[in-house]
Amino acid sequence: MTELVIERLGHLGDGIAPGPVFVPRTLPGEVVAGEIAGDRIAAPRIVTPSPERIRPPCPHYRACGGCALQHAREGFVTGWKETVIRTALAAKGIEAAFRAPHVSPLHSRRRAVFAGRRLKKGVLVGFHARGSDVITAIPDCLILHPDLIAALPLLEDLTLRAGARKTVLALSLTHSENGLDLAVTGGKPLTPALRAELGQWAGQSGLARLSWEGEVLAQSRAPQQRMGRAMVTPPPGAFLQATREAEAAMLAAVHEIAQGARHVVDLFAGCGTFPLPLAEAAEVHAVEGSAEMLGALDKAWRDARGLRRVSHEARDLFRNPLLAEDLARYDCAVIDPPRAGAEAQARALAESCVPRIAALSCNPVTFARDAHLLITGGYRLEWVQLIDQFRFSPHVELAAQFSR
Repeated sequence: MTELVIERLGHLGDGIAPGPVFVPRTLPGEVVAGEIAGDRIAAPRIVTPSPERIRPPCPHYRACGGCALQHAREGFVTGWKETVIRTALAAKGIEAAFRAPHVSPLHSRRRAVFAGRRLKKGVLVGFHARGSDVITAIPDCLILHPDLIAALPLLEDLTLRAGARKTVLALSLTHSENGLDLAVTGGKPLTPALRAELGQWAGQSGLARLSWEGEVLAQSRAPQQRMGRAMVTPPPGAFLQATREAEAAMLAAVHEIAQGARHVVDLFAGCGTFPLPLAEAAEVHAVEGSAEMLGALDKAWRDARGLRRVSHEARDLFRNPLLAEDLARYDCAVIDPPRAGAEAQARALAESCVPRIAALSCNPVTFARDAHLLITGGYRLEWVQLIDQFRFSPHVELAAQFSR
């Protein structure tokens, strides 16, 4: 049994002791004891707890892998996430002013991917334990929207009908304006009999839509999401911000940065989270790699009233970014890339004359890299705001403004 002192938290929320030795669910300053296997203590005993340590509020925390930081006071977690951003920026020689953070409330997560497996007797639906194929049931989850929790028996029924003991169903469930939207992958091949059974089951279940491996099997109502004045029906399993509250915080930041702009370009536009609300005051050009997402955006724009023109373009911005000459007509750019960031597009923006940039990011390291490119090109980082929509997780998101 070895005793160690935790020095800091790593990017996955694990405590790190000298060595380095990684110790899950520990906090800086704590003295822990346990058996070291490789570079980890898998089951630590807390010898001296941190004053920031609290009793985890969720009864599933010990077994569930969905959360990593419920053992820490909320203020500590928020401060740590801001430090993650500051550290990433400092590594590139960047300092920034920070605005008050947004933290999404409990029971607000509107989309989640559950794992479903058939057993010898019955089924199991829930979240995987961390680093394991073990599934933990989560009927009292603190982060999920109540409608998602209420649908767990429905998911269990579907897993019993269409799951297999050797495979795990991925059950992507999203709360929409018109009911629940369920997209399934990893299930049995669709035979005519199974197709008919699932179609009938979906009709009886009350789901707005059921999709199987990307194919819509049944739809009683369009599973719409409100984006400004527009109502969007996203493709099955499409990306949405995890909580409405975080989306509203991001949109408020984008609106502020784009205020007064007449022509806006939205890079990595998705199915309309920012372009459609911005079109209430400006013409918007939406650029996105997925033609299917753009189709949903375009239909929503055409069906809405009182919006200015929203044009769109299917384009791989990693390989084919908009260049400075393409960007010359815009007063503001919005950029919300995936975790890999947008290095090529940031280089092109750095060479442009766009006055303001509203940047969203889900990875502080790639954000710092891209921010350095913009600053080197003549932009100023005005402010950064932590957007914490993944409560109790090490996931960090942010909004920021750049001005030329």
